[in-house]
Amino acid sequence: MSAAFRKAAKSGQRPHRERAQPAARRRLGLLEKKKDYRLRADDYHKKQNALRALQKKALDKNPDEFYFKMIRSELQDGVHTIKQPKDEVTPEQVKLMRTQDIKYVEMKRVAEAKKIERLKSELHLLDAEGKSPNKHTFFFDTKKEVKEFDIATHLDTVPELVGRAYNRPTIATLQKESLKGATEPAHLKKLAQQRKNQYDLLKQRIEREKAMFVVAQKIQTRKDLVDKTHKVKVKKETKNSPAIYKFKFQRKR
Repeated sequence: MSAAFRKAAKSGQRPHRERAQPAARRRLGLLEKKKDYRLRADDYHKKQNALRALQKKALDKNPDEFYFKMIRSELQDGVHTIKQPKDEVTPEQVKLMRTQDIKYVEMKRVAEAKKIERLKSELHLLDAEGKSPNKHTFFFDTKKEVKEFDIATHLDTVPELVGRAYNRPTIATLQKESLKGATEPAHLKKLAQQRKNQYDLLKQRIEREKAMFVVAQKIQTRKDLVDKTHKVKVKKETKNSPAIYKFKFQRKR
């Protein structure tokens, strides 16, 4: 007699017994409850239905069927994954191409070009970063003249103004007229910073105008591809240039 049976008999309760199992099936273990059997049966029938549906789909499939997903997918760790095409367009270009048309892009590009010309006319690109420095070559006949050469005397100006590439008055002009404009170092530094900010703005506008030009070309290329004329791709699309196609010549009546 087991301990649980003795404890139940001592307390006056009816001991719980497992459902009787025939001797021929005792090796299979205890019988399941009705609820467990129903769940297991439902799961079995669900899998059988899925297998039958797959078999029917395989029988109905055309052996000569082909679609591009067959060559655009690959097996990774037992899972089919679609090969992602290489993105040759920046997200900003995609957004602009999907929301705006070529006329709007061209209008904005022309507006940027006008602003660039206005800034260039104001700044004259005298102190622009990256600009090759101007060179002023002096020629002499003898080595003595080279040793005794003084650039301030040669340019007829004061030594403080020799480093200027612009607004460099002569001594005669300074004697006749008073010096105009900012002369204090703090004020000159502030003006130099403002000029640098203007050059940075000009650089940004030039880059924006170039990007809009590329977007306009790509939109035009996509519009040209709508035509059903036979064409061959000559050059792939890049971030800085549209794709180039060669169209078959057709004589127009």
